[in-house]
Amino acid sequence: MWEGRTVEQKRNLVKAITKAMVDEAACKPDHLHVVIHETPKDSWGRGGVLGIDMEESKK
Repeated sequence: MWEGRTVEQKRNLVKAITKAMVDEAACKPDHLHVVIHETPKDSWGRGGVLGIDMEESKK
């Protein structure tokens, strides 16, 4: 995901992913690892366009 989420948003995301895995896949919470990979918009591209340029073109 793009970088820039707050710690609280990431904390809530980890809780929600863990709950979904426990509820839907019968996993034990302590058996799960959630890794959040944040990508800077200037370090990713699609279709020959850098992510940061995609954002600027929406303005």
